Amino acid sequence: MPRPMYRSRSLKRKKVRTPSGKVVTHYREKRTGTPHCAECGAILGGVPRGLRSYEMRRLPKTKKRPERKFGGVLCPGCTSDLIKKDVRGQI
Repeated sequence: MPRPMYRSRSLKRKKVRTPSGKVVTHYREKRTGTPHCAECGAILGGVPRGLRSYEMRRLPKTKKRPERKFGGVLCPGCTSDLIKKDVRGQI
């Protein structure tokens, strides 16, 4: 049975054959998904990728998302479209 620290399902498991012919399990942290725009699904710029949730928590707020309206949620194109619709009164 693996040690308690390796029993978590938050770790990826990979079977590796050693030079002696034994098959052992290597444990790695899962990679996180890249942040996407809520409207069109494009990858968001200005948002760090590949960080685990505990690493994101350690970052200051200004490093987590762009400093604009809907920063970190919508891409710049969708944000400008939304603002234009709002000004025209189409929302």
